[in-house]
Amino acid sequence: MKYILALFLVFITGNVFAENTIIAIVNNSPILITSLQSEFLTESSNEEKINTVNTQIDITLQLQKVDEFNLQATEENIDTVLADIAQTNNISMDELLNFDEIDSIKKEISEKLSILNLQRFITKDIEIPTDKIDNECSKKSLIKDQKQIKIAQIIISEIDSDVKDLTQKNILIKSFLDLLSSHITKGASFESFAKLHSQHPSYKDGGITDWLIVNNPTLEMLDLLEENEVSEIYWTDFGFAIAIKIDERFISSKLMGCKEQIIYKNAEKYYSEWLKNIRKEAYIEIYYDKLF
Repeated sequence: MKYILALFLVFITGNVFAENTIIAIVNNSPILITSLQSEFLTESSNEEKINTVNTQIDITLQLQKVDEFNLQATEENIDTVLADIAQTNNISMDELLNFDEIDSIKKEISEKLSILNLQRFITKDIEIPTDKIDNECSKKSLIKDQKQIKIAQIIISEIDSDVKDLTQKNILIKSFLDLLSSHITKGASFESFAKLHSQHPSYKDGGITDWLIVNNPTLEMLDLLEENEVSEIYWTDFGFAIAIKIDERFISSKLMGCKEQIIYKNAEKYYSEWLKNIRKEAYIEIYYDKLF
């Protein structure tokens, strides 16, 4: 009986030690074989197992930097991803949160979001000359199928009045914009009025915007304006506005995608080199004898 019990204890102890076997050290952080068991089950070759360990080392290094720079994912961000997962799989949030694996799911989401925060942080100051981007994208045959316009706006959200009723206040704002429109139509400078009266940060530039894609009814209305013609009053997220059309152009709808792809590839290369350097500076030890 004692012999059987001893064998039983040896068997259990062996399993416990196996599950908690350290297969690598990254600075002061151990990587346990349990964290990679699912990958190891699907991998047959030693080379694949080593690649898996190296991938986990890179993840560990990045998470250490996340802690160093305090870039952890917020609970709000994690909840947003969980909501997307629930919706994609056509289940309720309560059903998802009751899964046995929910803690592992949350941990994986948190790590991926945190690493994404790190990638953005490390690459945020990368600059690529716009002429280089334009030159590379111009080499491609891109059909100019997207119209853009540039406008100048005067936006009013508040008016100096004792009126408290919102409807009455809006009437006063519209009356003031009508007055400005009348003066501009008669020859007053839109730019000067924008700098003097507009309550949007663009007032500093005479109300002039960046290039805007003509893709909604308001911009379609503004696109039809003649030179120096003042628009009707319209609503924006910042208040009521009037505008004039400054310029127009056609670009390829794929041009922005081309530019974003170049920027992304450049950032990806920069981050990859940064991670390689971090790895060179780190203390890393892999226990290959415990992998096979």
